[in-house]
Amino acid sequence: MYLTGQHYVVPEPALVSNITHVVLAFMQSSIFNEDQPSAWPLFTTVDAVRSQFAEGTRIMIAIGGWGDTEGFSKAAATESSRQLFARNVKAMVDYTGADGVDIDWEYPGGNGEDYKQVPNAHKTWEIQAYPHLLSAIRSALGPTKLLSAAVPGLRRDMLAFTRDTLPLISGSLDFLNIMTYDLMNRRDRITKHHTGIAASLDAIRAYLDHGGVSSPEKVNLGFAFYVKWFRTDPHATCSGAVQKNPPIGCPTVLMEDPATGRDLGQAGAFSWHDDVPSELERSFMKALANPEYDDDQGAAYFWDCEENLWWSWDTPDVIMRKFPRIVEKMRLGGVFAWGLGEDAPRWTHLQALTAGVEKYLSKQLDDMTPPVKDEL
Repeated sequence: MYLTGQHYVVPEPALVSNITHVVLAFMQSSIFNEDQPSAWPLFTTVDAVRSQFAEGTRIMIAIGGWGDTEGFSKAAATESSRQLFARNVKAMVDYTGADGVDIDWEYPGGNGEDYKQVPNAHKTWEIQAYPHLLSAIRSALGPTKLLSAAVPGLRRDMLAFTRDTLPLISGSLDFLNIMTYDLMNRRDRITKHHTGIAASLDAIRAYLDHGGVSSPEKVNLGFAFYVKWFRTDPHATCSGAVQKNPPIGCPTVLMEDPATGRDLGQAGAFSWHDDVPSELERSFMKALANPEYDDDQGAAYFWDCEENLWWSWDTPDVIMRKFPRIVEKMRLGGVFAWGLGEDAPRWTHLQALTAGVEKYLSKQLDDMTPPVKDEL
């Protein structure tokens, strides 16, 4: 479970008693390239967070995040730079008392926030360097500390996660947090679900196919505790009386500057803890009052054809549906969400996630229990 600086809110102990790992997001990657870092800036302390969760909960620190690519590129470049980065990660873990780190490089090989400034062609070398960076960190941390990575959920972003590199990547990691959300973003030009069951399952299979990841138990399915919206093209044929149902594949307006990659303000997201932007409130209230479900893709959605807004989010019901259709089917090791505080103050999505985990674990125990023979 990620705990973010943007929404540093933790519910009552009973609601977090089943959380096994908490990942604090983020520390900047560039710090770890310094010869002797003088501080480890974070929005809180490991000890403070540890006191808010059950005894034995593992507290990790995430390095990186969306837009933080330059520090990782510098770190991965050479053997000496990888060793320096890894030594500093170890020093930070020792200093903070963390139980491990989560590497959130979005993304090795390209397609990050800077993809217009630094084309993917200039980052192909990162595909081979990324496993070496993880290996260096693994060696520095030793066997008692945890090492995980947040990895992309869209196949187009899995540039560094190939049949050749995945076994090496997996070998260094305790688990992979697959970001099965934001599967629609401002680079898209047609509507789709940002965290639907079918697309999430496709992402999981991309890592497990061909034996890339050594075991499905190393894979965690990601959940989004936030809502996404996109503006559809008012002149498209999907609008008004001729709308498709569900309106998947309908054209959107241009949401990103094609030259710079700049956000044009035609798409966005907000958590359940945030105030709804005033200009979106009327449409969002309609979405909450009239959510629809796409049986084919396994996702909640609402299309406001009057205001040309496409809404995509997980309801508690959809969260529960993901367990038999993804977690159980693929025999995954766990689940996580971005992020805990984003679900405040009602915590309905957290409770659904917890219920899904409990039901999944109960079924696993039942499957392991031998049948009782009737003695006549």
